[in-house]
Amino acid sequence: MSSPDALVRRRWRACLQITGVLMAIGCGVTFGIAYFARQLSFSVLGWPLSFWVASQGALVMYLALVCLYAWAMRRLDERFGVDEGI
Repeated sequence: MSSPDALVRRRWRACLQITGVLMAIGCGVTFGIAYFARQLSFSVLGWPLSFWVASQGALVMYLALVCLYAWAMRRLDERFGVDEGI
């Protein structure tokens, strides 16, 4: 069996990996959508709508990332036996 300190370090490393990957995706969404929104350039009734549509899509992606983070952390807690049983 592993020592409690080793388990804590493994859990912390896994937590950092999950957080790092999801933050990288969030950063890509933030800057990628802003960069590519110029290419969408369409207008409705004479008003440019591309940045508005891109920003709404980014919000949906952020919500998906938060849900994915909660799901992944719950699985991680269950794997290491520290879940709250909610």
